Amino acid sequence: MSTLLELLKDGRFHSGQALGQALGVSRSAIWKQLQLLEAELGLVIHKVRGRGYQLASPITLLSAAEIARLSPESAWAVQVFDSIDSTNAQALRSVDQACSAPFLVLAERQTAGRGRRGRKWVSPFAENIYYSLVLRVDGGMRQLEGLSLVVGLAVMRALRECGVPGAGLKWPNDVLVAQKKIAGILLELVGDPADVCHVVLGVGINVNMQSTNDVDQEWTSVRLEAGKLVDRNHLVARLNDVLASYLERHQRRGFSAIQEEWEQNHLWQGRAVSLIAGVNKVDGVVVGIDRQGALRLNVEGEEKVYSGGELSLRLRDDS
Repeated sequence: MSTLLELLKDGRFHSGQALGQALGVSRSAIWKQLQLLEAELGLVIHKVRGRGYQLASPITLLSAAEIARLSPESAWAVQVFDSIDSTNAQALRSVDQACSAPFLVLAERQTAGRGRRGRKWVSPFAENIYYSLVLRVDGGMRQLEGLSLVVGLAVMRALRECGVPGAGLKWPNDVLVAQKKIAGILLELVGDPADVCHVVLGVGINVNMQSTNDVDQEWTSVRLEAGKLVDRNHLVARLNDVLASYLERHQRRGFSAIQEEWEQNHLWQGRAVSLIAGVNKVDGVVVGIDRQGALRLNVEGEEKVYSGGELSLRLRDDS
């Protein structure tokens, strides 16, 4: 099936006869494989008598070899899956199996992709980036301070370089264009954070997705913003390079060295917001973040600091 996708990925028409000859199978077998592609991967394939078969939109397929070629300085081993429950889940399984970190897990599709607070992450085949980098952390909590914010900053920089100049940050783990979400970050930890542990840096980026009915908030994609199809291998390679640079800086100097840069790119800096934790809500104005990446709010004239994985930040109507 992957060979058939390679032949169809250019978005042009291919006759059943030509496809059959290329794969060494009958036209009937090609027809059955095309039906499987549509049913299992959700791809739309046009069938026109006299012209053949065509993907509704061209696709680029992820390639570990191509990513390595485009990002030669990155020493991260890359695993690419056609379909998987979740790249973060696979990353955690690999840690359990004593896979040596650092390593990167990518997938063309997730069947159970997830974001923060257990929300579903919509993951159509061969359209977006589902990215989980596993790092080994030795020697304590300081290396984890503000880490999700560091990842968000790297994602934002990579997106800007790939034709989305309006990309900016929203505390704690989102990358937005205006008020529309284009990427999200989910960090998961396994082991002893006071000694030796592994952290999974999960990143989801809307790349070539143009429509979906499954997202329950405003969203956009690189393709919608840049107006062109994006090679996801190029974007992954660029993210690898930018992220490696930020991680090295964070490890060497701590989050405080990155704090000001993050604040300068926070789209909600100085805005009136509501901070929500379960049924509780705090109204305030964003002052910034502290040296550990926690949110600083002016609440009725008093500065307060908030952190935690279950917090949600929303703009107030009067902002």
